[in-house]
Amino acid sequence: MEPVVGDEADWVSEALGLELASPTSAPLAQRLYQTLRRWVQEGRLVSGQRLPSSRRLARELSLGRNTVLAAIDQLIAEGFLESRPGAGTFVADVAFESVTSQSGETRPLADRTLVGEAVLSSRGVRLLEFCASLDDRFGAFAPGVPALDRFPHALWQRLLRRHLHATPTQWLDYQAQGGVPALREALCDYLRLSRSVRCRPDQVLILQGAQQGFELIARMLGDVGDRVWVEEPGYNGAQACFSAAGFEVEAVPVDAEGMSVERAPVGGASPRLIHVTPSHQYPSGVTMSLARRLALLEVAERHRAWIVEDDYDSEFRYGQRPIAALQGLVDGARVIYVGTFSKVLYPGLRLGYLVLPDPLVVPFRRANARLHREGQYPMQAALAEFIAQGHFSRHVRRMRDCYRRRQARLREALAPAVAHGLRLSEGQAGMHLVAWLDDPETERTLVARAAGQGVTLSPLSRYYLRRPGRPGLVLGYAGACEDEIERAGSWLAREWAAVIGDRSCR
Repeated sequence: MEPVVGDEADWVSEALGLELASPTSAPLAQRLYQTLRRWVQEGRLVSGQRLPSSRRLARELSLGRNTVLAAIDQLIAEGFLESRPGAGTFVADVAFESVTSQSGETRPLADRTLVGEAVLSSRGVRLLEFCASLDDRFGAFAPGVPALDRFPHALWQRLLRRHLHATPTQWLDYQAQGGVPALREALCDYLRLSRSVRCRPDQVLILQGAQQGFELIARMLGDVGDRVWVEEPGYNGAQACFSAAGFEVEAVPVDAEGMSVERAPVGGASPRLIHVTPSHQYPSGVTMSLARRLALLEVAERHRAWIVEDDYDSEFRYGQRPIAALQGLVDGARVIYVGTFSKVLYPGLRLGYLVLPDPLVVPFRRANARLHREGQYPMQAALAEFIAQGHFSRHVRRMRDCYRRRQARLREALAPAVAHGLRLSEGQAGMHLVAWLDDPETERTLVARAAGQGVTLSPLSRYYLRRPGRPGLVLGYAGACEDEIERAGSWLAREWAAVIGDRSCR
């Protein structure tokens, strides 16, 4: 039906009556408001069109006049309608006319969607290149998932409830002190003893996870076009952050001793940031040698670069004590130490931290308070007590034993494949193993077959910036029970043998 401009349109009341007759639980005033608003957006009610009076609408729609007035007043307040004293209510002069898309299709502005249109920034597009499917976190071999079934939930809930009930009033305000002092002090004590980190409580900045730390580092220490060195293969989360920030991300090869700075790209500008996982390289699992650590510190000093030491799961070493952190090797090192509780406790905790060199403490604290705000103080206080009372250290020891058993069960399940040539990483630390494969086709085939069985197989090649990367599988074992590990591992051993058998028969 064509809209009528000028006088009252008889069709409005009739059409509204039909629209409101459909059954729904929404209040009548809200339905009337939404219908009239939609008709203005769609162009069914056009600029300058006069609406029937509120009395007429109430009478013909069998509604209370206050119900009609509530809807009309809301639309007037939002600018969709306008009231002209002595004349009535009219559709306002709003620009919801049709527009033409790039494809030549003409459609109302209100009908447009963002699907399929180029609405992302170039940074957003680069970021998505590093983002896997949202379903990739689930399954027997999902990497980076801790043993949530072994977390002391009851103890943690008691601590959390106590601190929630005793929250000081000042914690309800905006905060800019870098985190709860008790947590920063407890972390300092723990890091000094277990990781040989050189720090004071004021150097610790509590954040909502390590990823926020990477983003803050990128904002504060680099500009668009700056060079960043990352490990090859390396952690996608850091790569994504630096790429999305507009940095020139360059891959530095990793070998049996860790990042090889001797093989770093030559020529051009010096690196501004160097991201490394020296204690347990992700995903290869190697530990950076002392010689390489000293060489890296020397390179950073020479280039005036900042080393971002990502110590994501250093607590879990089997057969020897955790390796000391790179940050504590020399005084005044240009190292920012990044830690997280996502692996050692649980990801939903959303707490991580930075240990900052003295010149960066105040700028980073101020910037974090401005950009992200500080929060979760009751949870931080509960975590401080969890650490101070020794629960954290006991939990780490229990998880170390648990993960050692789960890794052993995975090796047992994969033993038939290993006996026939499948190569596994040493597994001296961490929460995953790497199965090295000989060709990309085997990797693709196994990943595709696993998806059909509900098994998560993360291709190693995904962790390389320069494609194609080395083929392999990153097999997380920490987050699955031993029976599930055995079932999935036995399945993988059979599938690997079948794929290899098919290849040999060609």
